Amino acid sequence: MHRLIAIVLAALATSSAASPPLPGPPPPAPPPRLLIVIGIDHLAADLFDEYRPHFTGGLARLARGTVFRNGYQAHATTETCPGYATMLTGAHPARTGIVSNRWFDFTVARSDKAIYCLEDERVAGSSYRNYTPSPVHLRVPTLGELLKMRSPQSLSVSVAGKDRAAIAMGGRGNDQRWFWKGRQFASDLTGARVPGAVSATNSVVAAQIASHQLPLDPPIHCAAKSRIFQVPGGKTVGNGRFARAGGDASAFRSSPAFDGATLALAAALVAELRLGSDTSPDILSIGISALDDTGHAFGPGGQEMCLHLMSLDRDLGDFFNYLDQQGVDYGVALTGDHGGLDIPERLRANGVAQGAWVDASLDSEAVGKAVAAKLRLEGRLLWGDPMGDIYVDHALAPAVRQRVIAEALAVYRAHPQVEAAFSAAELRRVALATTTPDRWTLAQRARASFDPARSGDIYVVLKQYVQPIAKPTSAVSTHGSAWDYDRRVPILFWRPAMRPTHRNEPISTVDIMPTLAAMLGVPVDAAPIDGKCLKRIEGIACPPR
Repeated sequence: MHRLIAIVLAALATSSAASPPLPGPPPPAPPPRLLIVIGIDHLAADLFDEYRPHFTGGLARLARGTVFRNGYQAHATTETCPGYATMLTGAHPARTGIVSNRWFDFTVARSDKAIYCLEDERVAGSSYRNYTPSPVHLRVPTLGELLKMRSPQSLSVSVAGKDRAAIAMGGRGNDQRWFWKGRQFASDLTGARVPGAVSATNSVVAAQIASHQLPLDPPIHCAAKSRIFQVPGGKTVGNGRFARAGGDASAFRSSPAFDGATLALAAALVAELRLGSDTSPDILSIGISALDDTGHAFGPGGQEMCLHLMSLDRDLGDFFNYLDQQGVDYGVALTGDHGGLDIPERLRANGVAQGAWVDASLDSEAVGKAVAAKLRLEGRLLWGDPMGDIYVDHALAPAVRQRVIAEALAVYRAHPQVEAAFSAAELRRVALATTTPDRWTLAQRARASFDPARSGDIYVVLKQYVQPIAKPTSAVSTHGSAWDYDRRVPILFWRPAMRPTHRNEPISTVDIMPTLAAMLGVPVDAAPIDGKCLKRIEGIACPPR
């Protein structure tokens, strides 16, 4: 599967859509002609630390740059949409407005009140499940937008497995934006020319989907992770090897091969659009998405995650090798949108006695029924998941809503699996934290995820190691909590001449944007962002604050 980049580029060359390769490497000079920002869905710092000794490809290359082991998605709602939105805006969810993958808006004129994080619900027929993707909810500019304001000839391109990764990283400034939709890569941008790179990639990927995939051969360190666990409901995990039948597009989308396809498209776009080939710096944002499927389907602790990371390491190596061959002067930043919590059975086998599935009685609808019975009310009162934002029906009279909030808070706080529950009124009174993210209280983490217009009336934090799934089905593991196994992610910066530097101080993903802006020489107003330029990174001169 790691040969997919070469196959796509060969197909693109035969279509005559690609430009000829650049004539040798340009002289090294900051800033880079092409800045590449990679977000890997579900890449926890613990995973990076565990497998780092086994990387030999692209991840090994980046590990020879400046590595921050203790990066943080500092906020509480550690989901994909808010995580990606922090990377190139320099802002926490409280400022970006992207507080979660979904929120509820009881004012919309449709029966479905759930809003997808990057949906334009103003479009007729749009719904949470069948939405029109758009950056309309993103309240702050991305680095690509700031770059193009300063350098109109610069290109901003986003490629990702998920629309929310591509849109949250690119914002409103993308010249090209491509993400997976159904069985091929598609775009939400209208009027733009469809590059031959996209057609070539989609053609090669269609052939990949049609082909049978044999089980991957695990190296010794992955085979050592092979141990079968059975979760409630009968599903077994731990020894998967990503075999799939021909024609199974869903299995392809959830496999390591899909991340290779995303990188193949990125490489083909570099070739066709000649990214990094002139004096105007370009930015390429890449969202690697299938690793998240592996985490959800199998948990992060088994052979499946090991195999996937080894494949991704090879694919990234092929991608960077291609850029080297073309003589592109590039720099790279890489991080994760969140971490993940393993299945309780494996946690307990590894000595984490607190590992547990969430009690079904903590479902918001179940809590709402208990509150309704006590207050003698009719209808559904609460919406949301077992943790995070809980919404109270806005059709209730204000006094009744306050009684419902008070009673629901009492129910949550009394439950043995709940660590804390905050009302929206309480979170409004919490100041945004300015200390390092490892020192934040639970209230400060929740505050960084709080937006008065979009967040819930209650915020629930489950106890550590409680898996917020009551009945496992296809998904046996998830993320989204305020705990560090979901918050901690690696943050890496790399340039060809950069000397290896390994740093342990805690930083935040909101620090990435102002740091990369300094690398590109793009001025950033510090007032409307939360991050700061990271000092003592070779080749980056932070402006005075």
